[in-house]
Amino acid sequence: MKFAVIGATGYVGNAVVQELAARGHDVTAFARNTGKVFAAPNVRAVAADVTAAGFVEQLAGFDAVVSAFNPGWTNPNIGRDFRDGYAAILAAAKSAGVPYLLIVGGAGSLYIAPGVQVIDTPDFPKEIYDGANAARDLLTELRGRNDLNWAFISPPICLGADGGHSEDRTGKYRLGQDDALMDGDAPAGISVADLAIAIADDVAQKAHLHQRFTVASV
Repeated sequence: MKFAVIGATGYVGNAVVQELAARGHDVTAFARNTGKVFAAPNVRAVAADVTAAGFVEQLAGFDAVVSAFNPGWTNPNIGRDFRDGYAAILAAAKSAGVPYLLIVGGAGSLYIAPGVQVIDTPDFPKEIYDGANAARDLLTELRGRNDLNWAFISPPICLGADGGHSEDRTGKYRLGQDDALMDGDAPAGISVADLAIAIADDVAQKAHLHQRFTVASV
């Protein structure tokens, strides 16, 4: 199968490129800096600016597209840049007729209690609020759209080493929907390698069209 990954050199995007390539798929890795793209015979590194007029042509011809686009958590304009970037990505995906666009969002929009999303809890880090809120707004927008073949994955609250979780690749994961997955009373986590496995499984099966889902380690 032919897949594209937007944001292919980021933490999640790079792991997804490696997982898809290891499965023998043809992978087009879109990135601003192609020199950082994972190198493999079945990976094609392509320089791309998602806001450029020609991006729609670059998105044509894939079985599915994974978007791990993120302007950077330390970017002071992350909220604005996230919104502008995704407005361009959604428009390009629609025009290109992308059959399945899986967007890697954040954990902030998951529900930690009835009616309470993670982003609205007192301990949510203020320094990433703007980016997380932009991702929440994106999900709200997507839920009102049937003109685009979208899906949305929220990683668990604890993602990888930075989230206090192991980075081991176990090959196993469990699925959830809108509620944050838990390990007993503690938030669940997953390694980025296992998150990439879940993403690769999903795009191959187009399993969550017009749905948000989440994953965590078993």
